[in-house]
Amino acid sequence: MAHDILIVDDEADIRMLIAGILEDEGMKTRQAGDADQAIAAVGTRRPSLVILDIWLQGSRLDGIQILAELKREHPNLPVIMISGHGTIETAVSAIKQGAYDFIEKPFKADRLLVLVERAIEAARLRRENEELRLRTGGQVELIGKSSAINHVRHSIEKVAPTGSRVLITGPAGSGKEVVARLLHARSRRADGPFVGLNCATMRPDRLEVELFGTEHGQDGLPRKVGTFEQAHGGTLLLDEVADMPLETQGKIVRVLQEQTFERVGGSSRVEVDVRVIASSNRDLPSEIEAGRFRQDLFYRLSVVPIRVPPLTERREDIPLLARHFMIRSSETAGLPARDYGEDAMAALQAYDWPGNVRQLRNVVDWLLIMSTGDPREPIRADMLPPEIGAITPTVLKWDKGGEIMGLPLREAREVFEREYLLAQVTRFGGNISRTAAFVGMERSALHRKLKSLGVHGNDKPPHKLAGD
Repeated sequence: MAHDILIVDDEADIRMLIAGILEDEGMKTRQAGDADQAIAAVGTRRPSLVILDIWLQGSRLDGIQILAELKREHPNLPVIMISGHGTIETAVSAIKQGAYDFIEKPFKADRLLVLVERAIEAARLRRENEELRLRTGGQVELIGKSSAINHVRHSIEKVAPTGSRVLITGPAGSGKEVVARLLHARSRRADGPFVGLNCATMRPDRLEVELFGTEHGQDGLPRKVGTFEQAHGGTLLLDEVADMPLETQGKIVRVLQEQTFERVGGSSRVEVDVRVIASSNRDLPSEIEAGRFRQDLFYRLSVVPIRVPPLTERREDIPLLARHFMIRSSETAGLPARDYGEDAMAALQAYDWPGNVRQLRNVVDWLLIMSTGDPREPIRADMLPPEIGAITPTVLKWDKGGEIMGLPLREAREVFEREYLLAQVTRFGGNISRTAAFVGMERSALHRKLKSLGVHGNDKPPHKLAGD
């Protein structure tokens, strides 16, 4: 995605010179000759960067005053100051007020290009750091080797570079936002912003303000930049789009069609270049039939549909996910990571996971902090949270459950029979006749079975086989 640079200088030839340098490098430029034009240009669409002259002949505000106003409403907008009459004091003042750097006229084209690239890169890194702070520990990759998740991965690889709109469906917690972030990261807009808006958490009367922003002075508040404008040059995720009011849905249809919108309380059109990705855990065709979702919006959003499967359709991925989350959780909590016993892993794979991948991650966090025993020992099935333990097969709760689940059927049966018969012989004080009667075997057959399993007097001296 080409960077959008606003050049503010009172001299037209300087503006054209800078524009030519930048456009030769594939960037897009806009020009303004004074403060009012500059502020209006930023109001129309926030640029990637502003190159701002300090001394503006005949302008209502000089460059330092424009910088202060821009930083008040767009604190993360990078600005490079230029001047043919600069002093150290002027440069220091500009940097203190938030300018990225200061360059004197006449300047070399190479130096200008280096500053522009560095300023845009610094703004990108700052934006990414803010996103990471908001999403500490957030998963940014698809974990798994199942055919279901491989199909999703393949769809992402095919559609990400195209710029097409994508509708991501799937149950809550299945990883729809992860898919959206991967679509952005592997697109040609990867250097642009990724902005997400959860429509389900917004009050209907606030949703349009969040989407489109407000004009300066609306409701006595400073101008708010909406998510569409924040996402210019990048990707906007409309999360849980089915929760959007019908009236707002109609306005989204128009934005998708025209790539322009009006801020709340405003009258001028704002132009944006945004890729829209939507997600929902509802059946949108049913919502359309019920009159709760616009059919025209559905068709505009669902150019390429991607379905994210629930965890029950990819149980073979649970061991990989559980180990991945254990490593991540241990790094965050500063605790040693723990292994899983075969019985615990079998129980995790047998559970239905109504909260999907998100719930699995929460369970792993709980296990790392709350599970008992030596941290160097594997987690057993009986250490799992109550909601999982309640449906865990009884055999997995046995102290030999971990051993059995790691064996083929024949060997597991031998382990079980040996432990079972040893317990029964002990129960009846080593009396073979009474043991045989209880377990339903002939005395001679039980004797042979005990011998084949290695259960005899030498194993447990107190268990003398009585009745011989």
